[in-house]
Amino acid sequence: MKARRDVFQAIADPTRRAILGLLAQQSLPINMVAENFQISQPAISKHMRILTECGLVAITQKGRERLCEAQLNQLNEVTSWVEQSKKLWNHRFEKLDNYLIELQTKNQNDGTK
Repeated sequence: MKARRDVFQAIADPTRRAILGLLAQQSLPINMVAENFQISQPAISKHMRILTECGLVAITQKGRERLCEAQLNQLNEVTSWVEQSKKLWNHRFEKLDNYLIELQTKNQNDGTK
């Protein structure tokens, strides 16, 4: 069984990020998405498949066209991870700052004795 792709895999590629940026502005037929990139239609289709597998893009059939629409609420997973990582690193930097201040104070006190 093939594992479902996640949002992090999808946004790891600059072309997919560019596709999301394009679709965030407006929904477009898949052929109009492809016109914005200097890569082949099969390559665009592969990127679109990855984006739809992780839920970042929804493709709906509108008559003869396949309309692509960004589903940016799926990026909440990334936002949550970034916020957690930011808190962790801020805490670590605060501890490092405190340690460095402590060392500096100790060195200053040792030098005055």
